[in-house]
Formats: sequence, structure tokens, C-alpha cells
Amino acid sequence: MLHRRRRLVLATIGAFIVYFFVLPKSRIEVPSHVIQEEPASGEPVDEFPRWNFSAVTLSPGSNYTRTLVIPRLTSENVSWIAEELPDLDTAIYVVNDPNAPLHPPKNKGNEAMVYLTYIIDHYESLPDIMIFMHAHRFSWHNNDILGNDAVQMIKRLSSEHVMRQGYVNLRCHWKPGCPDWLQPKAQEEDIVKQEQLMLKQSWPELFPLDPLPTVLAQPCCSQFALTRERVLSVPKPRFVYFRDWLLRTPLSTYISGRIWEYIWQFIFTGQTVVCPVMHICYCDAYGVCFNGEREFNKWFKLRYERSQLVFMEKSRQLSNKMAKDPKAKGLIDGPAGFDYPDVGEDSDLKDLGDKIRAIRDELQTMIDTAIERGRYPRNRALAAGREWKEGDGF
Repeated sequence: MLHRRRRLVLATIGAFIVYFFVLPKSRIEVPSHVIQEEPASGEPVDEFPRWNFSAVTLSPGSNYTRTLVIPRLTSENVSWIAEELPDLDTAIYVVNDPNAPLHPPKNKGNEAMVYLTYIIDHYESLPDIMIFMHAHRFSWHNNDILGNDAVQMIKRLSSEHVMRQGYVNLRCHWKPGCPDWLQPKAQEEDIVKQEQLMLKQSWPELFPLDPLPTVLAQPCCSQFALTRERVLSVPKPRFVYFRDWLLRTPLSTYISGRIWEYIWQFIFTGQTVVCPVMHICYCDAYGVCFNGEREFNKWFKLRYERSQLVFMEKSRQLSNKMAKDPKAKGLIDGPAGFDYPDVGEDSDLKDLGDKIRAIRDELQTMIDTAIERGRYPRNRALAAGREWKEGDGF
């Protein structure tokens, strides 16, 4: 019994030392445009200790060192990086080739294993900014207005914005992920969020001193930018511990990777929910500044209308093609001598085409105008609600 009490006392003292001397404790001021949404249940979002961080920015016009960190399979083509971004430093890890110059200790946990490995290996020599992304150039989870193109996201990403924020999720769109994607205290399995129940078990292993949160949310899908200062605000042994957990957990690569997809923001901001306002994200991070949220929403409404018209156009073209087919004609009950229209000759089809082209042109004009507006740093500052004076730059 005496030995048991002694072990308990030593464990308590150890936890006290770790909590107060190893883990950073001070709070970060969260920018006003970062929404701390309440979950659908109406329960308040838990408060947690935040890491010790202060923004570091250089004078306007300064150059920041940037490195692109990419996990890839041997089968994936990443030539787009050298072709489109020849001056960008890279760290490309081949996850399924242990003989590659850069490779993780194990291909597990999706991109999380590579991200953690890069941080551990370069902790003492980090660039100003790290951009963590997937190997494919085009993907649905890249930003729509930038053509779902990773190249455009990297080129347009504001280094100054990243330096101010410390941690920036590269995806502006909320779905999926925001405002209350994971609810770790849920009791029933959600087939769409299989990681939710597993997170409930994994949380105390990853964060033994932090209570289980009510909600974890940020835009998907594990692509983000970090500053050196933000990484260094977390002691290196913690990253080693996180990677060891990933190496040893019995959870599958799919589940463990999905868990990490929604805890990066907690590690690097101390916040459980980080869902920036979408049009502000586009403006301050990428310089695509719509004239407020209403115009931003109008762009997506128009794009949806265009997609519906395109579907109608294709359906009509198919109908006309079938009507011209002699085999199909016998199935159509029409007057004798009916003149089946050629594809594209139907007046309704022409009207559809005209409407589609008009909306396409309007969408492009709105983007061009938003990009022009974003060329001026004052406009970005106004959109983000931050102070700006002449000469401040972006």
C-alpha cells in the first residue's frame, strides 16, 4: 500500500511538472473573423489552455522563406511542383519507398506521419513558413474559386497573413468540417464520421491533461500553413510523442489519419473550433476579395445555376440525338412527317447555351474584379477587420 501511494504521489508531481513547465500555457488572442461556433446541440464549446505564441512579421516587402512539404506515393506524379513552382523549396517524402532520400519511418496515418516527421527532423532549422499539402495538383478539396488548383493556392497564399495567424488552414470552404463536424462525446456511431467514436478513446492518449472537447471542427482536409514560431511554441518532445502514438496505435491508417485531420488546429492554436469566415479567408489569405459576404454567396449561387443549366443542355442534346436515331424514332409518338431537330438546332437549346455563356462570363468578371480588389492591402485589412495604415503592406 505504501509503495502504491508513493507511485501515486510521484505520478502527480510528474504531471504537475509537465503541465506547468513543459506545456505552454498562455492564451492566444483569436482574430475577430475566426468564428468560434457553438455546436448544433447548443452546448458551449469547451475552453482550453492555448499555446504560447506571438506573431512575428518583418517590414513590408520582406521576403519569407517557404518550404512545401508533400507526402507522395511512388505512383503519384508531382512534376507539377518543379514545373510550376521552380523557386520553391520542397520536402517531398515518398511514403512507400524506404530507400527514397526522404521517407517516413512507416506509411501509416496518411499525411500526418509525414507532417510530424518533417517537423521532428527540421525542428532546429525550420523556414519562416511551411506549407503542408497533398501530392495531387487538382482536387475537390482545394479552393473552388482558385480552380481547385494547388499551384494557384500556393502562389496566391499571403506570407504576411500566415505570419499573422501562425496556423492557416488552406481550405476556405466550411463543408466538410465546419462548424461542428466531430462531436467526440457522441454515444452512437456515425457511418460518415467513423473516427468520431475512436477519437473519444484516443483523446486521453494524445492529450492526457486536456478534457475531451464537445466539438472539434475546421475545414477539411489536412492542408495548412505554419510559421516557425508557431511550431517552436510546442516542445519538440511532444511531436515525437505524437508520432510514436501514430506508429503504435492499433487504429487503421484511415481512422488514425482522419483523427489527425481534426486535431491539427488544437495543437497549433489551442482552439477546438477554427472556422474562418469564408469570404474573409479568400480575401486576406489569397487576395480574392469579393465585396462582402453577399457578393461571395452570389458567386456560388450563380455557379450552381450554371451547373443546372449545363445539365439541362446535355439532357436536351441527348434527347435530340436519340430523336434522330432511326431506331429511336419508332419509340416516339409524333405526327407523321415530324422533322426531328438536329443537335444544337433546337431554339430552346440555343437559349440554354446563351444563358450558360452569360453566367460563365459574369462569374469570371466577378473573380477578376475580386482579384483586382485584393491587389490593394488596405482592402484586405478592411475585409479582415484589422487595423491598417499607409505603408503597412499586406
